[in-house]
Amino acid sequence: MSAATSIWFPNLGIELKNVGSSIQVFGFQIAFYGIVIACGMALGYLVAEWQAKRTGQDKDLYLDFALYAILLSVIGARIYYVIFAWDEFKDNPIQVFNIRNGGLAIYGGVITAIVTALVYSKIKKVSFALLADTACLGLITGQIIGRWGNFFNREAFGKYTNNPFAMLLDLRDVSYDYTAPVSYLTQKYAGRPDALKRIMEIRDNPVVINGITYIQVHPTFLYESVWNLCILILLIMYSKHKKFHGEVFLLYLVGYGLGRVWIEGLRTDQLFLWNTPFAVSQLLSALLVIVAAAFIVFKRISITKRKKA
Repeated sequence: MSAATSIWFPNLGIELKNVGSSIQVFGFQIAFYGIVIACGMALGYLVAEWQAKRTGQDKDLYLDFALYAILLSVIGARIYYVIFAWDEFKDNPIQVFNIRNGGLAIYGGVITAIVTALVYSKIKKVSFALLADTACLGLITGQIIGRWGNFFNREAFGKYTNNPFAMLLDLRDVSYDYTAPVSYLTQKYAGRPDALKRIMEIRDNPVVINGITYIQVHPTFLYESVWNLCILILLIMYSKHKKFHGEVFLLYLVGYGLGRVWIEGLRTDQLFLWNTPFAVSQLLSALLVIVAAAFIVFKRISITKRKKA
């Protein structure tokens, strides 16, 4: 990435000048991506702690859980990304350990957090469903903030658009796909015509301002951040009216999954199932929505039947 450059939202009349990707502290470069992720984790814990106190639970239980879940979820998010983007690492495997430039897949973190919660609840002899209801509010808070790491890294954006939220990124700051020979792209996206079409549409619609070339795209990280904020507010409002432990967590899966199905369809940097044109996160989101919604319906029907019995 080049030195600090501008990010524009031309249809809103907004220019964010000199947006860097890192800050130097005592001679060390610290990526904003990492700072943002760390802030998301910290605030996520505070939200979970607040919810625990709000619902009469032991808040210390969530501090212990957070210490395990945060570390393991970062590892899980990286492993998930590497598994489905192995072509990026096969020629230089040491880069698997370099997350300064991004490369954390949230579903890897979510899956790891769920497994950690299952094990933790067994060890502590507490309800997994209640733990999940509380912790998921912290998780989605972290997702709201964490997506802004993608903003500083100029990644996780969508296809070409001229809608009111269209964003301009300096061509020097984005991935090689936007300057690479077409032959390279044809080979890279073989069997994935939709993905190639999105890349080419962006390349075919450059914007030049003061001699600098920009690409114009959907700020999908912004869409997801705002979507998740709405989900968080709704979950907090509903949490004291839930019908059973685990319902808030299941509603999180439904709400987040629905947003991800839509937003993933706009992105240009999707992770695909091996040798297929199917975006793995989009498929997983759809599956989670169906399973979680079905379980909510099943539980509510069971509760209604018991009340009538």
